[in-house]
Amino acid sequence: MGRATTRRQFLGSSLGASVGFWVGAHNAGAWTRPRSANDKLNIAIVGVANRGAANLDGVKDENIVALCDIDENYLAAAQAQFPGAKTFHDFRRLLDMDGIDAVVVSTPDHTHAPATMGALQSGRHVYCEKPLTHSVHEARLITETARKTGLATQMGTQIHAENNYRRVVEVIRSGAIGDVYEAHAWVGKGWADGRRPAEKPPVPKHIHFDLWLGPAPKRPYHPNYLPANWRRFWDFGGGTLADMGCHYIDVIFWALDLDHPVKVESDGPPVHPEGTPNGQRVHWSFPGRGDRPPVRLGWHDAGRRPEALKEHGLPEWGSAVLFLGEKGQMLCDYGRYQLFPEDKFEGFEPPAPTIPNSIGHHREWIEACKNGTPTLCHFGYSGPLTETVLLGNIAYRAGTPIEWDAKTMKVSGSTKAQALIERPYREGWSLGRQKEVIR
Repeated sequence: MGRATTRRQFLGSSLGASVGFWVGAHNAGAWTRPRSANDKLNIAIVGVANRGAANLDGVKDENIVALCDIDENYLAAAQAQFPGAKTFHDFRRLLDMDGIDAVVVSTPDHTHAPATMGALQSGRHVYCEKPLTHSVHEARLITETARKTGLATQMGTQIHAENNYRRVVEVIRSGAIGDVYEAHAWVGKGWADGRRPAEKPPVPKHIHFDLWLGPAPKRPYHPNYLPANWRRFWDFGGGTLADMGCHYIDVIFWALDLDHPVKVESDGPPVHPEGTPNGQRVHWSFPGRGDRPPVRLGWHDAGRRPEALKEHGLPEWGSAVLFLGEKGQMLCDYGRYQLFPEDKFEGFEPPAPTIPNSIGHHREWIEACKNGTPTLCHFGYSGPLTETVLLGNIAYRAGTPIEWDAKTMKVSGSTKAQALIERPYREGWSLGRQKEVIR
């Protein structure tokens, strides 16, 4: 049976009934048999420059068999490095190629989900940049699809692999500062004020702008959108929170075993229909977990800081995370941590390490693809993390606190917020008939 025909049959049927057939028939070697360390993966790269270049560098010791980018100049530069790789401008065509074991997705947020879902559906392991998706609905579908396939997945929260985060998690879990009832994350940077340009310059010959738009609404080309400023626009990104939230909130999620919030509230400058905000603040409420108390989690960007820093007489680190416990506080960032009050924790001896140091964020994923060893940022973990981050933007855009039922994916009391859980796709772009995975 031809590959294209089988793909149509797959997309037209239930995921639960079809995924085993699809993977078994077309790409069984990618995940059903262990590989030796010397047996290299055949990897496809979707997005080859900027963040994509860093991810390409992280997997370059495997077989790079396919490269995809909407910028022909970027693509040519990558192909010069990997002359044997086939090139594509449309990742949908790349996913029709045989001989691919795994896919790395480093596109803008709004095309993460179509590329990632397509790779999972065709039986390929996936590494995807953060945030995992552009909408809460996409995050849930991809989380459940990854769970059903059993494929190796990893979200690109590279700091998760650094030793400091691991030591922070061990200290918090040891009870050194007692039960944590509140935590905050903040960053100084800001992606904001996206406004639709009035000018309509011609599309450069080396840019396939319609493919760059992907499922987003149609609009004229402007150089202000790419390669980076797309983060300032709701159609393509989610501002500073979507960019940095998965990095800084990650250590909180990990240390406290968080999952889904039940209430979210956010404030900031007046909401703009197209552009993301500077100076956003979000508060999520999480229920208790076992014998652990409920947790209130805060986010602050573009210079805002949690009031708890002054309340407890703590130093105002740049971009950082604060844990508030019954016995003390901890400040941490990517490379350090400190316990407070300082006199109380003078001479503090951290617990013996229980989380092994990472072999490398990309290497964890590669080894998982080959032999099934777990990754720490698999989609079962990073999906709920992404949902939480994106719910912060939904509460902000809705202009009201929201109550969230994660099981049913319903918002109480705000039809505007509920409408933002799932985004419409432009004609020609789809995740397929995948709603069956939510039960």
